[in-house]
Amino acid sequence: MNFAEELNLTLRARYPIIYIPSPEEERVETAVQSVAKDLGRKVYIWDFVDGYQGEANGAKRNPLQALEFIEKISVGAVFILRDFDRFLDDIAIARKLRNLQRHLKGQSQNITILAPKITIPDQLTEVITVLDFPLPQVLEIRQEIAQIITNIGTKLEPRIIDELVQASQGLSLERIRRVLAKAIAEHGELTPSDVELILAEKRQTIRQTQILEFYPSTAEISDIGGLDNLKEWLLRRGNSFSERARQYGLPHPKGLLLAGIQGTGKSLTAKAIAHHWHLPLLRLDVGRLFAGLVGESESRTRQMIQLAEALSPCILWIDEIDKAFSSNSDGRGDAGTTGRVFGTLLTWMAEKNSPVFIVATANNIRQLPPELLRKGRFDEVFFVGLPTQVERTQIFIVHLTKFRPLNLRNFDCDRLAYETPNFSGAEIEQAIIEAMHLGFSQNRDFTTDDILEAVSQIVPLAQTAQKEIQLLQEWAASGKARLASRQNLLNI
Repeated sequence: MNFAEELNLTLRARYPIIYIPSPEEERVETAVQSVAKDLGRKVYIWDFVDGYQGEANGAKRNPLQALEFIEKISVGAVFILRDFDRFLDDIAIARKLRNLQRHLKGQSQNITILAPKITIPDQLTEVITVLDFPLPQVLEIRQEIAQIITNIGTKLEPRIIDELVQASQGLSLERIRRVLAKAIAEHGELTPSDVELILAEKRQTIRQTQILEFYPSTAEISDIGGLDNLKEWLLRRGNSFSERARQYGLPHPKGLLLAGIQGTGKSLTAKAIAHHWHLPLLRLDVGRLFAGLVGESESRTRQMIQLAEALSPCILWIDEIDKAFSSNSDGRGDAGTTGRVFGTLLTWMAEKNSPVFIVATANNIRQLPPELLRKGRFDEVFFVGLPTQVERTQIFIVHLTKFRPLNLRNFDCDRLAYETPNFSGAEIEQAIIEAMHLGFSQNRDFTTDDILEAVSQIVPLAQTAQKEIQLLQEWAASGKARLASRQNLLNI
């Protein structure tokens, strides 16, 4: 059911007060007016500065008079109140809205509150119904771009139009119009290079939400040392978001959970997936979902989901999910907010049909609630353990190729791997950087011996957190997760 159908049903069912959270005021009003017209109802629009449009006594700067005006109307109507969320905490306004319920139902009338976000006080939760207004979908974006192309009298290849449409997903219609107007003003037409302008606008939009981060990634699958099982699993699903996969009948992949020891390449894998699959990478800091006001955390969660789906197909990277939704936290300290946010996220993960591939990472899998690990949330749960000697050799080759691509043969990677038992990939990289500092300070290039000297000064996490790592390895050995490396069984 799309928004127009849902609004039509809600109006006919005589829901008295409807709350539509959206920054796209003009687009929402157009949709509401269209539905009201189909139902044969008149539309009245009020805002604090101008009052009711076209009315002599329009209740300017008086929200209480705006509600009293409604009682004087005796025909079926829809009253659009802009920014009325600002007044809902006023006791007189709240009481008046509750008193208006019977009048609205008897006259086939509805109040529609338009606001950028949801702020509903507790005393009005029973009388207000929230309807989510989605960002423009592919068809609407395509129609808008086609109209702009017609207006400027130019022609574009279907392939370029498809690229512009895909790049515009996740933006409001107003932002799409604005960025395309900027492109036209710059060189008089739309060109393939304007895709980058749209992507820049998209990054700006995501940044303003302060929830998701548009994360550019240049990491390759080949940058991951070891983890052969995981890489094979990912490569097999490289075309799972293509139209050919849909025609074959394949459902969209849901995602995977990467659990294991810190510094073993979980975050790097998330970046490499996005780059290899040619999909945008959105990083979610779960801590940003939680806000101080009652109901705002849930609103932010819904906003995050809406934005991720609008930007799909995409990769949603949830880093260190175990810290946000630990099973040791019962939510009593935050009035149940954590539980509600977690529940919303779980429901979406299980039921989503949109091509949003979730990559969640966790350092302590034992802290995660069991309902997050059950089948249906993720396609697979992988355990990423400490690299074996063979994998450490690969990791040294990857990093030394990055730092010294022309002198790789000067380093004894097999010896380095042998001398670094229980080192993680991050600790290996740090040892190489420390060796580079040593060589730079002596005005020479660094050597294998310099790396070994740096290794001798590093105490790996496997020693400082030996008990915790042992518990993780035992958990993986029990068969509760798939091993990311073919040879990790030797380490467990």
